[in-house]
Amino acid sequence: MDQFTINLLFVGASFALYIGIAIWARAGSTSEFYAAGRGVHPVTNGMATAADWMSAASFISMAGLIAFTGYDNSSFLMGWTGGYVLLALLLAPYLRKFGKYTVSEFIGDRFYSPTARVVAVICLIVASTTYVIGQMTGVGVAFGRFLEVSNTAGLLIGACVVFAYAVFGGMKGVTYTQVAQYCVLITAYTIPAIFISLQLTGTPVPALGLFGDHVASGEPLLAKLDTIVTELGFKEYTLHHSNTLNMVLFTLSLMIGTAGLPHVIMRFFTVPRVADARWSAGWTLVFIALLYLTAPAVGAMARLNITDMMWPNGTDGEAVSVEQIENDARYDWMATWQKTGLLAWEDKNGDGKIQYYNDKSESMQAKAAEKGWEGNELTKFNRDILVLANPEIANLPGWVIGLVAAGGLAAALSTAAGLLLAISSAVSHDLIKGSINPQISEKGELLSARIAMAVAIVVATYLGLNPPGFAAQTVALAFGLAAASIFPALMMGIFTKVNNKGAVAGMLSGLIVTLIYIFLHKGWLFIPDTNSFTDADPLLGPIKSTSFGAVGALVNFTVAYFVSKSSEPIPAEIEQLVESVRVPRGAGAAQDH
Repeated sequence: MDQFTINLLFVGASFALYIGIAIWARAGSTSEFYAAGRGVHPVTNGMATAADWMSAASFISMAGLIAFTGYDNSSFLMGWTGGYVLLALLLAPYLRKFGKYTVSEFIGDRFYSPTARVVAVICLIVASTTYVIGQMTGVGVAFGRFLEVSNTAGLLIGACVVFAYAVFGGMKGVTYTQVAQYCVLITAYTIPAIFISLQLTGTPVPALGLFGDHVASGEPLLAKLDTIVTELGFKEYTLHHSNTLNMVLFTLSLMIGTAGLPHVIMRFFTVPRVADARWSAGWTLVFIALLYLTAPAVGAMARLNITDMMWPNGTDGEAVSVEQIENDARYDWMATWQKTGLLAWEDKNGDGKIQYYNDKSESMQAKAAEKGWEGNELTKFNRDILVLANPEIANLPGWVIGLVAAGGLAAALSTAAGLLLAISSAVSHDLIKGSINPQISEKGELLSARIAMAVAIVVATYLGLNPPGFAAQTVALAFGLAAASIFPALMMGIFTKVNNKGAVAGMLSGLIVTLIYIFLHKGWLFIPDTNSFTDADPLLGPIKSTSFGAVGALVNFTVAYFVSKSSEPIPAEIEQLVESVRVPRGAGAAQDH
């Protein structure tokens, strides 16, 4: 059986499973559409939240970014996992206790303002739409390779699948579909990692293999990798090379962005009790850890494998020949990925070899001049392909490659469904029912939610054709927007007495200043070549567009505080509402003994 047929079987079977679950769990009421009837078990919800969270950025892109940068990109791991601790401790139980369906509804009621609710909807749509671009990018990459179709066709197929199980199933259908998708994606991620760890280190646990010895050389794996990459002119893999301030801001932006993502917070509205919200967050961290402890090993081992393939005779020997790439079965993956346009090489000096090295390094420029090289000849290696290509690079069996195909699509589609549900809920429940037509029937609200989701799918698919960066980088921008706009409003709504004017001013200022900073670096509305700066040369010192969310959050908090202080205090009933949300039931005054 050829690889294409194997891929079709794995992907087709997983899609049939998702759509079958959606039909079985079809939402029949707004409660089931928005919150799955509030009857989801904490373990089930933890698994669904993990799938909702571990998107194309985590599955497809993150290990690739770590592989080609090393320690400096560990901030993705620290920020995303640390954010869940914040979410579990500071937000999830209180928001569940409030008892609403959406984040925007909480903000509207807490800040006693329809305007605050509408502004929250705008912030939610902007952040979620940016996020979903990264997911559709991942869908296009995965389909383009494994189903051997164009990126555009891949996006369209993925959009149709999401439409089938998200539009009709709502939160109830999405919840149980995401449980299945978690099982698929975590299996698809860990099995190749175990194989590769055994090959390179003899250890079946990738996280332990990362710190073990390289079987072929007897050296520690990371020391071996450091030696190879530095010999090719790249920076040491295990050391910190980037600006520390930017790294701190980036990690903080990812953390508070995580705690402010509407599609993740919505999952905590689906459990029966407040205590279940905390348990859900705990279980989510357990399920996420299975992938996040494996990702650094996947990145490091893949980088070592790729370098060995490009220099099969060692870095002091000859580079891989064009003839070997074209005729050796171990290099078939390169020809396959070349067809997608995401991998490219060129024999610039006509010597029949493909030299892979850092041609920007001064020491390597001198060596290249001596040997007659004319630049790095592995001219393109898209970071988003590394995890998907990893089983092929390691020459693993065809069924593993098919499993990874299904896993990559599960990761992208699960998060896309959650984001689209958050957008549709904001439009139908918060905008239409909350502001435009409060008298709308439940049937009409359900219909409007499905129409809003269908429109959101079309917009997301269109934007996914021209993303502003790799999947994980695009997602980081969305986290920055959530960090700057939604997270401060939630925190101030639970723990402070900020009034409605302060909340609205804070959200708008945080969103606008962050959005402008991103557009200045990534292009207005992400249109190519309309940017004035780049992340290599940012507007504000070392602060890149992906790190600005933390600054935007500070702007939000500051503006909200001063505007609130200069206007009237919150009403007494709202103050009592805040106290009732924050203080556990049955808690009395402290007693003097």
